[in-house]
Amino acid sequence: MKLLTLSANASGAVKAAREGMVVMVVDIIDMSTTLEAAIDAGALAVLGASPDTARPPVPLDPEAIGRRAARLALEAASSVVVVTEPRVGSDEERANNAARLLTGVRQGGAEVTSIIPNLGAETAKICSLTNKVVVAATATGGVAFDAAQNAGAPEVITGTVARTMKKRGAAPAEAAAQRAIEAAAKHNTGICIVAASGNSMEDVLAAEYIMKKIIEYGFLNK
Repeated sequence: MKLLTLSANASGAVKAAREGMVVMVVDIIDMSTTLEAAIDAGALAVLGASPDTARPPVPLDPEAIGRRAARLALEAASSVVVVTEPRVGSDEERANNAARLLTGVRQGGAEVTSIIPNLGAETAKICSLTNKVVVAATATGGVAFDAAQNAGAPEVITGTVARTMKKRGAAPAEAAAQRAIEAAAKHNTGICIVAASGNSMEDVLAAEYIMKKIIEYGFLNK
């Protein structure tokens, strides 16, 4: 029997990870929308990580995410692009916000070619993301992703319902649903859709919508 659940916050992501489920993080404004735009732009891989200021009630390890990003980049003879806050500010401020992640990338031996703001669908216009490993160090979505990865989830992915440069209407949610189903099939496990913040109605409603799409695609009947 396939299991499909809905949760919220980093604590919900950790619980699902410890139960061996694929975790999909939904952070509409803007982390998961930013990463969807990166996928559209041809990113090699997309990851999330905690910024240095995060203090959730669950363990985090952004350095480990950085080392993983470095490994993926080096395997493809590529580099890493970091997305973080503040949206309006200097590269130095953004670097300070993601210092632990950047330390991990350096430990892994890869190059960070850009540190850019988290602007959702518009982020892909700032620099080329093609064949890059893109890591979003953000306060809700990045934290949930980091927490699930650190807790041992077989795979952590992201999804959005917001439009991107290449997807309109229901297409972003449909892509997210298919991504989750494929990951669950690969690991022979269930799916937990995690609204990055239980206080963000847009995240909760989007997570519910993606969950309905997964059901419509027959995941629970397979």
